[in-house]
Amino acid sequence: MSVALQASTTSSRDFYQRQVLKTNPKGAKTACVFTDGTSILVSNFLASFIRSGNELFFPLEHEAADAGTQIYIRKTHLEERRWDVFQAEISYAAQPRKDKRNNLFVSAEVHGGRLGIVSVQIRCEALRDYFYVGNRRCAWDRQPSFYELLRVNPNVSPTELRLAFKLRTLELRATHAPVIDLRALERAFNILAHSELRACYDALLNDPASPALFPYGGFGSLLIAGACSRDGSTFYASRILSFLPEQKFKHFQAPVRNVVFYNDHAIYRDSRRKLEIFFDHTSLPLLWDSSWNQWRHLLGVKIGVKATFIQSSKYQHRAGAWHWVKWETALPSRIEVALPANISEQIAGARQTHHRVGQFADALDQIRARIESAPVERADLQKLCTGLGIPGDFDVALITWRPDYDAFYYKQLCERARRIYLFRSEYIFDLERAVIVETPQLGYATYLFSKPSSVPEFLAIYASTSREDILQNRSNVSENLGFLCRLIHGASPRNWLKELKLRLGEVVDYAEIND
Repeated sequence: MSVALQASTTSSRDFYQRQVLKTNPKGAKTACVFTDGTSILVSNFLASFIRSGNELFFPLEHEAADAGTQIYIRKTHLEERRWDVFQAEISYAAQPRKDKRNNLFVSAEVHGGRLGIVSVQIRCEALRDYFYVGNRRCAWDRQPSFYELLRVNPNVSPTELRLAFKLRTLELRATHAPVIDLRALERAFNILAHSELRACYDALLNDPASPALFPYGGFGSLLIAGACSRDGSTFYASRILSFLPEQKFKHFQAPVRNVVFYNDHAIYRDSRRKLEIFFDHTSLPLLWDSSWNQWRHLLGVKIGVKATFIQSSKYQHRAGAWHWVKWETALPSRIEVALPANISEQIAGARQTHHRVGQFADALDQIRARIESAPVERADLQKLCTGLGIPGDFDVALITWRPDYDAFYYKQLCERARRIYLFRSEYIFDLERAVIVETPQLGYATYLFSKPSSVPEFLAIYASTSREDILQNRSNVSENLGFLCRLIHGASPRNWLKELKLRLGEVVDYAEIND
């Protein structure tokens, strides 16, 4: 099949076409020398697929090619003609589907498309023989299974799987096993530790012709062998030579309330950071089960997470349509969790609060009905609770607390408040220099008002209006309330805190904010 890549001789061309004269190794790189006397540096691995006489296509501005540089190697020798090589960064890899010949393949978009190739189609057999095998040099029917590599049975639980992975890793390192064996073991674990990929692998064990998923949705630098379409827009890959996923190391504090618990695994999702982590009972060493979902929103505790994340993707349904969203997923083999010293006490406290909310549900409904019509100060709410038989140590803020609320915003404002009022789903804070109305939830905003001469009059006006009326100053209500501004709850709560301090005239510690 002839390649349609053609470099224009005009000044508008955006890639070179050069014929290789020879290759000269230079340490970690190899110089690829062309017949016109020019050269380009490539990795030693990529250079192993380049021969004298081959044609290279690459973008104009590159004098050296890294893993993300688009390069097309056109084989000119007759015995190599069916195996051109293409390197590029890809984005989302779609679900497997069939072509006109009923062959299963996965399509992925080429990021940038600098050489005119905008997509790659990878046969599912190629995906299977690269991602779902322990030895990439052996045929599928001679492969040891991932379960055999980890020395576990196919019905192993996620927790037992991780323990087996740790044990086998220690054994291989103790015997100074080759790095390739350790990488194969880690690959096996990362496939089996992901429920969807494990189901895909089990299906391949039963039927090697089953659809193969691109693990974690693609995103990374791909080196493949195959042929280009006649129009030059699609590369048909019959073999994967290398794949380097986009990955980042992250260290952060993760709220336990964002973890969804199942009996044998748990999933942490952060819609703000677009992060996802799969836990088992070993990686998240708490005695949890699915019943924790009933009261996890009452947990304010955070766990320390160190993990390597790779790019993944999700489809979200909004406004009647599906939208593709870029996420990051933690590699199961590279997750470390640090638990705070007092986490047991906080878990016990959340359980007790959940029990009390259920025990005094009727009384709390009466209080909610009252604060639905008018703001009620916290001290008055505590008196109401006592009168209804609710223990005095009950935190009245929990009366209207919702699962999606973030305690960070609430606690910061509590530290500055003289009095706190509950009103519907909001918290009203009476500060020394201002009044703040807060819904402590991602996507909402903090409303700042100047300090009124009479707080009761302010509350009466506020209770009779709406936020839309305030923003539009309908009937001059914004002026009457002394509305100043909104502080949006964005991606960084620390930025919100910095802006809050500036608005309140406080000293901003930029070292702490940027920590």
